[in-house]
Amino acid sequence: MSRRNDARGADGHSDPAGEDPPVRRVPVFTIVAMALLMISIDSTIVATALHPLQHGLHTSINWAGWTITAYSFGFVLMLPISGRLSERYGCRRVFVGSVAAFTVASLLCGLADNIFALIALRALQAAGGAGLTPSATGIVVDHFGDARDRAVSLFGSIFPIGAMIGPVFGGLFVTYWTWRGVFFVNVPIGIAVVALALRYVPRDRPRAKTTRFETDGIGMTLLGVGLLAGMLAVSYLGEDRAQVWSPAFVVPLIVAIVTLWMFFRHINRAATPFIAPRLIHGLGFGSVNLINTVYGGITTGAMVLIPLYATNRYGFDAFDAGALLIPQGAAAIVLSIAAALALRRTGHRPPLYAGGIVIAVGMLLLALDPAPGISPYVWLAGASFIVGAGRGTVNPASRNAGLQLAPEHSSTLAALRTAALQIGSITTVSIVTAILASSDDPSRAQAWVYAATALLLVAALPLVARVPEHHGSW
Repeated sequence: MSRRNDARGADGHSDPAGEDPPVRRVPVFTIVAMALLMISIDSTIVATALHPLQHGLHTSINWAGWTITAYSFGFVLMLPISGRLSERYGCRRVFVGSVAAFTVASLLCGLADNIFALIALRALQAAGGAGLTPSATGIVVDHFGDARDRAVSLFGSIFPIGAMIGPVFGGLFVTYWTWRGVFFVNVPIGIAVVALALRYVPRDRPRAKTTRFETDGIGMTLLGVGLLAGMLAVSYLGEDRAQVWSPAFVVPLIVAIVTLWMFFRHINRAATPFIAPRLIHGLGFGSVNLINTVYGGITTGAMVLIPLYATNRYGFDAFDAGALLIPQGAAAIVLSIAAALALRRTGHRPPLYAGGIVIAVGMLLLALDPAPGISPYVWLAGASFIVGAGRGTVNPASRNAGLQLAPEHSSTLAALRTAALQIGSITTVSIVTAILASSDDPSRAQAWVYAATALLLVAALPLVARVPEHHGSW
């Protein structure tokens, strides 16, 4: 039974016999949307400041790049923990604490005077950012009643907005102010979100006194070490002249395999596991997690590399190449909203099938030469738009498919989904960059990568049949 069904009515408002005031859904959704927009902007804005950051802190480009790597590591490692904490201590507490931590870390990042301090602060910033999506999802599930499926679906339109405007803001700050502005921009937004959340987001309901919280330190440690080692292994593949037999790849890969095997063995035997095994690979959940990895994470990783592809193959400058991501984001926003509004009628499987096929078509078009009479720029922009349309179609269904199976674990499920996206994206970027680094013709090699990705997306379509179907609200 959902956590909202104690003193709260079926519509998400207070029961007359209860003590809670009615939930003001529009302000609450606006608040969580502002927080999600803030972290989505941060995911792209920092990359625009790497060069001036490198010179400003008198460091190498490799160490400057670690400001992004450290954030990715910290984000993925903290996601499962933040989801568990949201379920135990309450989504509002974790949401406010996460925004506060992210805001303070952002301020300190902007004030950092050496690269090592900045890298450490980026990890702290990630710890705060990782708590936002799980806690925001839990707030919506707890308080939005039969509108929660549509509210959660609309999250899919927020992230493309941030991904599009992040580079624009970053370019403006770097050009007319300082690289430190890419961090300072989070401060006023974070302060506003904390103040508004304390005012409008309902307080967490008291937990039963008989409830005990088992931290499962063994499970948390095994998962953290396994994910960190795995990410180190795949990140190494992205280095120049990376070799698969190098100890820098083999050692962390072995550590990742062994510790993750021990993690799954542990949670299947533990009385109170850190993450319930069924939420990872149980009936329905396993297929949803794989779909999020393939159609979300792998697709994201492939699309991140479009500017590189456009520059290598067609000689576009940095601005024109980066602008190719705008059509994808615009299509994702529009189709996410449309798919969210239609989801109760369509159910989960039709939009997953349709969106998966559309994404595959867009990937294939990226690999092909432009049709006669069509410029390369228009061809790539059109293919990017098609991929974005497919992603927007998939997003609402992929978010709701797992949540409707276990609303009481909404925070953990949201964390697992985001982790699947991050892992799929990081792995894809690392593998593709390794392929390009060893190729005599990187542009042609990347074209083949897009063709192979299209084939993988088609091959993964049978997974959709294993997704539990659902119509209406949940």
